[in-house]
Amino acid sequence: MHHIGVPVSDLARSVRWYEDVLGIAPNGVTISATNPAIGAVVEVENASMRASFALAGDNVLLELIQYDSPQPRPFTGRNSDVGVMHLCFEVDDLDAAHRELVERGVHVNAEPVVLQDGDGVEAGTLAGTKILYLRDPDGIQLELFQLPS
Repeated sequence: MHHIGVPVSDLARSVRWYEDVLGIAPNGVTISATNPAIGAVVEVENASMRASFALAGDNVLLELIQYDSPQPRPFTGRNSDVGVMHLCFEVDDLDAAHRELVERGVHVNAEPVVLQDGDGVEAGTLAGTKILYLRDPDGIQLELFQLPS
């Protein structure tokens, strides 16, 4: 995989948030385009956009994209909606990450969950994995994931 593109409402705010909260720093690669051919490729008429790339982990780039035209609609998708995807980041200590997120005032959907068989869960090979969902400044769902030790 080369990169994951995430449309955001305020590029500068999102770049700061992803760096400050998740430690994903921009790598200096940016692009801007107001071009009919680019608009055709992304199927957005009269597209005008700006983007900033950041390295997430060892080899996946995160592309944060702000469309200045047309005016974007706010994110309203639920995890159950077709086409809504989420980004998942592996952490070493989910409990510590959860505490830090709460201290920073980040929206956390619920307390961390440990995947284990029972109560309607068949965890399979993911048994013992801890998960946590949170939202970025635009309400986009993100997941933190800690593998069992």
